[in-house]
Amino acid sequence: MTRDDARALDAADPLRSFRDSFVLPEGVIYLDGNSLGVLPRETIARQQAVVAHEWGERLIRSWNEAGWIDAPARVGAKIARLIGAKPHEVIVADSTSVNLFKLLVAAARLSDRPSLLSEAGNFHTDLHIASGAAELTGLRLDVAPRADIEARIGEDTNLLLLTHVHYKTADRFDMASVTARAKAAGALTLWDLSHSAGAVPLRLNEDGAELAVGCGYKYLNGGPGAPAFLYVAEHLQERLVSPLRGWMGHAAPFDFTDDYTPAPGVARFLAGTPPVLSLAALESGIDAFDGVSMDALWEKSQSLFTLFASEMAARCPALPCISPRDPHARGSHISFRHPHAFEICQALIEAQVIGDFRAPDVVRFGLTPLYLGYEDVWRAVNICADIMRTERWREPRFAVRGKVT
Repeated sequence: MTRDDARALDAADPLRSFRDSFVLPEGVIYLDGNSLGVLPRETIARQQAVVAHEWGERLIRSWNEAGWIDAPARVGAKIARLIGAKPHEVIVADSTSVNLFKLLVAAARLSDRPSLLSEAGNFHTDLHIASGAAELTGLRLDVAPRADIEARIGEDTNLLLLTHVHYKTADRFDMASVTARAKAAGALTLWDLSHSAGAVPLRLNEDGAELAVGCGYKYLNGGPGAPAFLYVAEHLQERLVSPLRGWMGHAAPFDFTDDYTPAPGVARFLAGTPPVLSLAALESGIDAFDGVSMDALWEKSQSLFTLFASEMAARCPALPCISPRDPHARGSHISFRHPHAFEICQALIEAQVIGDFRAPDVVRFGLTPLYLGYEDVWRAVNICADIMRTERWREPRFAVRGKVT
């Protein structure tokens, strides 16, 4: 493909106008929206209004006047549209890790089965949180390879914890199939949607999903450290009680009573005071999806993947793609393997192509259709090919690692 071919694809792209809704630094090819989404322009204006007027002028009155107190449920309902859930099944709170803990402990207490089943080699915080939750609830943490997960679901399985899209390879579980298999065995399934929400079409209700958590700062563009969200299917909500019984999860938080009565519905999974500034930023990120369907986003993601994979195979054969070619089996990022992936990634970043490295040997690129273009992909591969041809990545400075990779 030539650069003109890529430009022609951009000119014909029905989503091209959404790019103008985001702040994209001049000359930067940003391929890391699967780790930190870019800044929506509306977020700047919204933050100024929240800080200067709602906080600066109206002060504490804004809890009622500006709807601060309702933000977790309001933003959750907006996320529900993107993940195929009912508005009252999603709420924004805390971090992904904290939400995992809350739902793991609450769900584990519904059964006396002894096993918590999860996947080896996926994002490590899930297993870290699962190990602590298992200790507290008396469960045995059973960690299995991805290929063995469904076969391991049995009569001793209390709960199944899975990340829908693999953070490194982009492998995607068939949510409907796995959930059905777990239900048939009498187990609940908790899905981590951190690399799915805002990236691939999700139909939680249609697929029978019962529990899920997700991240606000990746594809949802909520900003660094944005609040996360959790989903509890309607039929389970009154059966679960959060182990973190904070005042915002109380049925009447401003009655200031010593006893704890859980709030009705998914609101019982709130804990502390909502982080208003962060919630406002996340809401702006969600609003950036207005006017576009997830199916349209996914169609473009597939086209970007095909272009990236084919051009890399032709021009950078030393970097084999490890992401599935079947679009039904992957998420919206593409990954390549090389023993010096870290150094290659650093050389790319210096050349204004921002992806990221995942240990021990993977360089990863996010495909974010709202603001990524075909010419961006063409240019990124062109720069990568030059780095590989000249072996510029061998320069010693590219081997120096910071705390964040």
